Amino acid sequence: MQVPRRFLVLCTANRCRSQMAEGWLRHFSCGRFEIFSAGIDPTGVHPLAVQVMAERGVDLSGYTSNRIEQFVDQPFDVVITVCDQAQEACPIFPLAHRVIHRAFEDPDQSTLAVQERAAVFRRIRDEIHDWAFRFVEVEIGPKGAPVHGPHGCAC
Repeated sequence: MQVPRRFLVLCTANRCRSQMAEGWLRHFSCGRFEIFSAGIDPTGVHPLAVQVMAERGVDLSGYTSNRIEQFVDQPFDVVITVCDQAQEACPIFPLAHRVIHRAFEDPDQSTLAVQERAAVFRRIRDEIHDWAFRFVEVEIGPKGAPVHGPHGCAC
């Protein structure tokens, strides 16, 4: 039996970007990978992240905000930082095969009204969607890529 590949997504607060990335990676990998997310200073999953992901059929409502320390001594195929602060403060992951960085704007930094903030969350959600689809396509390979294209898979 083959052990599933393991991926860890890191952000500062494990509140928005890393949660959305975890959701999309889980969605596109169709259970072929183990996906986790964590933060340097976790503060809870942002309600707007849950809302905008639900609009696209990905349920984050049961997700939790995790501390990075609980994952440091675990093996990962890839550790992914999705914000510059996490990249700078990221501890060493001695059992990770690879660490990559792909920064996304923090949608929670906005001082806009709630409706306008939701638009920022949707834009970042869609950017992470596109990145996650391409990432999974590369990690699984063309023959194992999601069958139904970038909006879902045939699981």
